[in-house]
Amino acid sequence: MLIGKDALEKLQKSRVAVFGVGGVGGYVVEALARAGVGNIDIIDNDTISVSNLNRQIIALTSTVGKNKVDVSKARLLDINPNIKVETYKCFFTRDTEFDFSKYDYVVDAIDTVVGKLELITRAKSSNVPIICSMGTGNKMNPTMFEVADISKTSVCPLAKVIRQELKKRRIKKVKVVYSKEIPLKQIVTDDMDVETKGGRIAPASNSFCPAVAGLIIASEVIKDLIDYEK
Repeated sequence: MLIGKDALEKLQKSRVAVFGVGGVGGYVVEALARAGVGNIDIIDNDTISVSNLNRQIIALTSTVGKNKVDVSKARLLDINPNIKVETYKCFFTRDTEFDFSKYDYVVDAIDTVVGKLELITRAKSSNVPIICSMGTGNKMNPTMFEVADISKTSVCPLAKVIRQELKKRRIKKVKVVYSKEIPLKQIVTDDMDVETKGGRIAPASNSFCPAVAGLIIASEVIKDLIDYEK
């Protein structure tokens, strides 16, 4: 009743690729499936760990150790048995082969700067809309997330790096979801079993900031696919 029959049919025919199905991406695919998107490709090489339980919608004690894309696919089919889900157990890099032209939209919900830049470059080359998640870790205020062009971002350290790198590449007009909240300093003690990435302590997170960012991204994808603004 909100969008009409024609728009719903358009969503059912649309194909969206979601790169990264963790704290942000998990909520993206959840919302896309529940909104009626008929074809979703999910790309992630990770397995569910105990540390994911505080924020990832697919992380349960019963799913720990399982591939994220497998758990995501089963969940989406349980939501909509008619949905078509393609899974790719891979870590996206410059060498990863993907035909971006088959997608109506691409979602970047991965962690690495190199991967994000490559996704943006490939999507732009294929003239496919893309929306990117900026930093959601070390944040406590989900109401500060907003949608903007990458050139209009500020405060967020990840957005700053992406902004600078895209400027070097002369790539413009990239939609992102980011927060102007100043990242919090982590409280780490010797008795903590902390997660590390690249030799550094991974950003701290919670159950609501990545989720809100993911839902905002899904809303933008849905609105763009049905030309909501028009």
